[in-house]
Amino acid sequence: MKFLLLIVLSFLASLTQLTGQIIADSISFGVELVNNANVQALRTDVETTFEEIKNSNLWKPYDSTYISSPQAAIWLKFELENSSRDTLHNFIYSNINYVTTYQKTDLGLEISKNGTLLPLPQRTNKSEYQYTKLTVFPFKKSSIYVRLYNSSIGYNPGHPLLYSEMGYYKQSNQIRERHLKPIGFIYFNIISLITIFIFSLVFWLRLREKMYLYYLGYLFFLLVYGFQALRTTGATVGNLFVYIPKLSNLSFEPVQFIFIGFYVLFISHLLTVKKYDKILAKVLTYLAISCFVYAVGRFIFSYFFFGLMFSESLFLIVRSIILPLNFVLIFWIIFKVKHPLLIYFIIGQSFLFLGAILASYIEYSDFHLVRGHFFNFKQAPNIVFQIGLLAEVYCFSLALGQNIFILQREKEKATVALIAQLKENQLIQKTMNRELDEKINKKTSELIQLYSQLEIDKEDKIKSAFSQKLKETEMVALRSQMNPHFIFNSLSAIKHLIMTSRNDDAIIYLDDFSTLLRGILQNSNRKKITVEEELEILEVYLSLEKNRMGSDFKYNIQVSSREALSQFHIPPLLLQPIVENALLHGLQPSLKTNKELTVIFDTTENLKIIIEDNGIGRKESAKKKKLHHSMGTSIVQDRLTLFNHLNDHDIQLKVTDLEEDGNVLGTRITLTYQHWSYDKNNYN
Repeated sequence: MKFLLLIVLSFLASLTQLTGQIIADSISFGVELVNNANVQALRTDVETTFEEIKNSNLWKPYDSTYISSPQAAIWLKFELENSSRDTLHNFIYSNINYVTTYQKTDLGLEISKNGTLLPLPQRTNKSEYQYTKLTVFPFKKSSIYVRLYNSSIGYNPGHPLLYSEMGYYKQSNQIRERHLKPIGFIYFNIISLITIFIFSLVFWLRLREKMYLYYLGYLFFLLVYGFQALRTTGATVGNLFVYIPKLSNLSFEPVQFIFIGFYVLFISHLLTVKKYDKILAKVLTYLAISCFVYAVGRFIFSYFFFGLMFSESLFLIVRSIILPLNFVLIFWIIFKVKHPLLIYFIIGQSFLFLGAILASYIEYSDFHLVRGHFFNFKQAPNIVFQIGLLAEVYCFSLALGQNIFILQREKEKATVALIAQLKENQLIQKTMNRELDEKINKKTSELIQLYSQLEIDKEDKIKSAFSQKLKETEMVALRSQMNPHFIFNSLSAIKHLIMTSRNDDAIIYLDDFSTLLRGILQNSNRKKITVEEELEILEVYLSLEKNRMGSDFKYNIQVSSREALSQFHIPPLLLQPIVENALLHGLQPSLKTNKELTVIFDTTENLKIIIEDNGIGRKESAKKKKLHHSMGTSIVQDRLTLFNHLNDHDIQLKVTDLEEDGNVLGTRITLTYQHWSYDKNNYN
């Protein structure tokens, strides 16, 4: 009977556990909540409250797919039961930005808030932001609801765990022990920087030199960087940024680039780089400005838009640029600058460079996350980098002291040089006449050279004018080729009408042809005409071709603005050969009942002229032209080449074959007109 009762009790206990209960007194160290059969999860928007979710029926098993983001919060639900006689304390561990815990007991609802970005005054656990305490009384149950919200893009804090009291103390002590050495060094670093900052401030107030002001800026942001590193530890004294953790988190990278910018300006003034190499001085100034711009831009985009998204990629990309550039600038300074304090720069920069490389390597290789490794503490990259920075600061502090000594020594040298200069003034009076004669001879020689150069320039201008005239002559010759070519084709059309007994059409054609010929003759001596004038000639020509070809041929001229066409200039009789070529070699051989030609003058942006036909296409036309080669297209290309060379216009011709599913639909010719506001000889 007892055995049967024991089986029933065990079965009921297992059923109880399957309904979502975690037995608190059975946790020896800690359990993971993710993929735990007793934990359910719910994804909601950020504004959803506890009152809205506690009675929801949409809960599902909690697995690794439930990851919080700036747009969604994750809620966890489970029951925590204490089946022992003692009051138990469990601790929820999470590294997420904001953790809110609701514990429902017989005594009411207890709300706890923690998180990496929650300011200290708002945290329930003032000493540790990762742990939230849950108290369960003997033989009692508590319903636990946990809200996890991650406001940073690209930040993956992992999944929460539930520790027993023993597990909490053990884990907490391990974290505290790992933090002791980093905290000690950070305190030492901050105190050292404050001391040096005070001394530097005194120097600046006394001397008012930019060099000391840049050094103060460098030290100040090093201090900010030190306090930011202190926030990531369990330190309680001087942990200022624990009150504004979000600002500290997003400004961590920008602060580094701000003190790098001040450092570059300080070095440039300390070593008086401009005295030795002006280009190097400009490069250092631009580098400093780039650091400031990147820092401000990075902070703005991180704070208002992307959070920590792309932070790791940007870290690697920027470091891969800064470190090699830093290496190049070091050798550039060593090679060019011969300042007495150069040795301090070399030693200090070497410490910084080694610290930056080692810190980047630790961050990239995750050595600070490897248990048992020498750098197995979270702040390892920052600590290593700060060691290099502090060593560099010490070097520059010594350099500033040495600089005072150098300035005093240079002052004494200046006094001695002044006395020597007074003696030299007497010698200057004796040599002035001799120097004056030398200057007169030198100026005479320069005038002779200038006259020779003017003669050379004059000869070059004559050659250039001759070349320009030659090209204009070639343009006229090509235009003279075009007119006979068109007249021959037009007379052939009239002959065809007469031979086919279409005398009335021939008379009408001849009248229109005379009108067209008169316009051509009037423009024959002009280098260029407006597109509007060319359109008028083209309309007469198409009217002629319409009379000759009959009703099978249709044409359509589309003009967005005739007034706008008067603003553009082209060579006379440029479009007619193109249209003629489309008619004779595209439409006339076509067997289609509807032969269509469309001419579009588009002036919406610049000028684009499109001539499109539904003829037989270029491939078929090429076969038919084996016995007769049209000169129209080649002359148009030559005329455009010369026209573009002689004018500040650029007209490009493009031919497109219109096809669909292998069927030829026709041909499109596009003339694109552009006007260049600068010298066309510089256009490539």
